[in-house]
Amino acid sequence: MGKVTGFMELDRVERDYEPVEDRIKHFKEFLIPLDQTKVSEQGARCMDCGIPYCHQGCPVNNLIPDWNDLIYNNKWKEALDLLQSTNNFPEFTGRICPAPCEASCTLNITDNPVAIKTIECSIVDKGWEEGWIKPIISNKKTGKKVAVIGSGPSGLACAQQLARAGHSVVVFEKNSRIGGLLRIGIPDFKMEKHLIDRRMSQMEAEGVEFRVNSHIGKNIKIEELNNDFDAIAFCGGSENPRDLPVKGRELKGIYFAMEFLSQQNDRVAGNKIDPKVEISAKGKNVLVIGGGDTGSDCVGTSNRQGAKSVTQLELLDQPPEKENKALTWPDWPLKLRTSTSHQEGCDRNWSVLTKSFDGHDGKVNKLNCVKVEWSKDDNGRMKMSEVTGTEFSFEADLVLLAMGFVHPIHEGLINSLGVNLTPAGNLDANDTEYKTSIDNFFAAGDSRRGQSLVVWAIREGRQCARSIDKFLMGKSELPN
Repeated sequence: MGKVTGFMELDRVERDYEPVEDRIKHFKEFLIPLDQTKVSEQGARCMDCGIPYCHQGCPVNNLIPDWNDLIYNNKWKEALDLLQSTNNFPEFTGRICPAPCEASCTLNITDNPVAIKTIECSIVDKGWEEGWIKPIISNKKTGKKVAVIGSGPSGLACAQQLARAGHSVVVFEKNSRIGGLLRIGIPDFKMEKHLIDRRMSQMEAEGVEFRVNSHIGKNIKIEELNNDFDAIAFCGGSENPRDLPVKGRELKGIYFAMEFLSQQNDRVAGNKIDPKVEISAKGKNVLVIGGGDTGSDCVGTSNRQGAKSVTQLELLDQPPEKENKALTWPDWPLKLRTSTSHQEGCDRNWSVLTKSFDGHDGKVNKLNCVKVEWSKDDNGRMKMSEVTGTEFSFEADLVLLAMGFVHPIHEGLINSLGVNLTPAGNLDANDTEYKTSIDNFFAAGDSRRGQSLVVWAIREGRQCARSIDKFLMGKSELPN
């Protein structure tokens, strides 16, 4: 490494944020980039640790120590080339990835990992600023055509890799805009959408064709794809939300999180919302059920819309504030995580089970719940039991269900194909060939592995592309 003692001499420094009172007034990104000199210093903190567990922690296997060293030595262009050799979209992951690589960093044993996420984002942002990121156009054409269904991170990564291998690629997106949940689900204050548009332009220059409003299985028959394409990649994501079938669920004012988030993203994009279906948190007591990232996004969005109060409920126990490193490192630990949205104002409640909703004139006004406790059964599996006498209620004018997604939508394409599914309802395909039970039909991303991270989707899209390339050509030079 360039500075062997850097980790002993320099403290961890990350990007800063706009003050809460300022950032809740808008929906733009509020990260304050780190000065280039300071980024180089952070690269110097990377240890010569011998076994870089950050490789293991990163799903796309980013060559983190290598580009940390290059940054320390101010070789930004070389660092960018190395970063993009493993990650098609580091500007996405540099903003919304939870950074499992940092959890695996050797320095995290002392709670001071290298600021990998900050460095990654700085490299790619500088690459765009300097004009270093250009289309990579294949100098050969295979004559093979591939259809990619879905334009989320797995579909985009798959399409880009296949185009660079010389195939003709068409991406089919059922919505009116490209990007999948990156576009419609991730709030702009976490990732502005011009970042997607910029990559789309690059991919179009590389030969990828995008077709929006193209819902395979509805307005486009699968038979058309089978006739026109040599292979099909299904990257449709995990879109079927987990519901809460309790008394009062039918009341107005109870919505799935994605209904709420997608509307706000439409507003930011300049689209008008029909007043008859508009969902707004302004002046309301908002209850978010679900303690994950989507729930956090609902919290941040509600505060920006002017909610009267925001309360988040989680069924599980509150995690410890600090993990036992001797037991968890270098794996991703279970510990309390407080997002920037939580810092903006939110009452968080743990070990809470929703029992029913009450309403007035057909609209929700109260959520009834009970405390639960968790214990292990005789087989070591966790079980939940209600705590007698702990029933209580919350006022609620707007309830957002953010309890995750169970599997891809089966109605339409998947059911009509008769493709094999896993017991969980995902497409049955392994993580080596990504091939389903139908010969020319492949699957990658959340539709195959279940709800997961953007970085995992990118990895699966890349690997699926390699498998398709090998299927079509007998071999592949695409990276593993």
